[in-house]
This record gives sequence, structure tokens and C-alpha cells, in this order.
Amino acid sequence: MTEGHVAQAYLALGGNVGNSRAILDRAVQLLCDRPDIRLTARSSDYFTPPWGFKYQPPFINLCIAVETTLSPRDLLARAQEVEFKLGRDRAHEKRWGPRTADIDIIAYDDVTLDEPGLILPHPRLFERAFVLLPLAEIAGDRVIAGQSLREALAKVDSTGIERLPPLR
Repeated sequence: MTEGHVAQAYLALGGNVGNSRAILDRAVQLLCDRPDIRLTARSSDYFTPPWGFKYQPPFINLCIAVETTLSPRDLLARAQEVEFKLGRDRAHEKRWGPRTADIDIIAYDDVTLDEPGLILPHPRLFERAFVLLPLAEIAGDRVIAGQSLREALAKVDSTGIERLPPLR
């Protein structure tokens, strides 16, 4: 990344502990409260059945598009800082289990990266309707890793996922 480069990044947010819609709303505010990350689009909130570990409350999921001058690694650090502020303790949680806020970088420009703790585009993007649905809402024509988001969405089962009306 060159200094001052503005990248387009997509992030997925989810949670199922506490008032998830309010917590995720706060997560978006905290993430984008600095000049180096600017919110450009936000999907609706989606009610989603649990994934991975089934015996837990349903999730609320959404996606955002941002413009950022942060590197992918710095953007990840920022996302994890926000998760921590909102009560997430990655060191003591069950994989795919309950959490207040989970923030994943889905794509960062057209960058392909495979480093410990950060793989771009997100390795499970095309398996997850709970990410593809909100992402297609704000960026349906976007092509990631050679696949259009709309086409990828048509290939996954989105049973049980409900788009929620706006809070306000």
C-alpha cells in the first residue's frame, strides 16, 4: 500500500449477545469515528439462524463498505479494538460461538493476502449467506475473487435469514 492510498474495504459484522442491533450500530460508529475510515454504505440488519455452533441464540448480521487509508493489517487491528471495547474476549470464547460483536474484513480493494490471522478475501465468504445477503445489498455488482456477489448469493442456502426493518 502506498502512503495516502484510499482503499475500498467491505466488512461483515455480527453478534448474538445482548442487544445486538444496538451493539452493532455502536460498532459501526466506533469503527468509522476517525478520519482514516469513512463509511460509504451500510446494509440492512439481518436476523440469522446460528451457524457453526447451533445451540446458541440467533445472530444479527450486516455489512458495511468503507474507504480507508489504513493498511489491511491496521484495519484488522482497528476492528479487533472495537470488538474488545464492545465486550468481546477472543481468547476465551468458543469458535463460532456466542459473541457481542464480530467484525471480519471480507475484501480490501482487490488485495489477495494469506498471512497468519488475516486472509483476503475472507476464505469462507462464498459459503456464508449471512455475509453474502447483506453484502450483495450494498455491492451486488462487485466481483471478489472472480465471482460476482449476486451470482455467489444465488448458490447458497439463505433459508431462515430475514431482512429487518430499520431501527429508526
